[in-house]
Amino acid sequence: MSPVGAADPGFKTLKYCPAFPERFGSRQHATAFCSAFFKHYNHVHRHSGIGLHTPASVHYGTAQSIREDRGKVLDAAYAAHPERFVNQAPTPPRLPEASWINKPEQLAQIS
Repeated sequence: MSPVGAADPGFKTLKYCPAFPERFGSRQHATAFCSAFFKHYNHVHRHSGIGLHTPASVHYGTAQSIREDRGKVLDAAYAAHPERFVNQAPTPPRLPEASWINKPEQLAQIS
């Protein structure tokens, strides 16, 4: 078994945050930092692996309607200035069918 956080993508994301302090001054300092960090990570930061949505948007089921709204904005931008788009009209990123932090290993099929 690996040490706590060694293979955890959340720990790595937190550790490499530019604002992550060298040391926390107290337990309260650590709690306050992590509270702010995870609020931003889940509700503000858009993730490329989930179609540039926030985890909260995907979790609460608003991602599809947001994607549709983005499509309308992109359609309007294309209609107003098609010369800005070289190959084709832009489309918002597709939503994945599934998203994993630690994808479970696939069980071998027994013949």
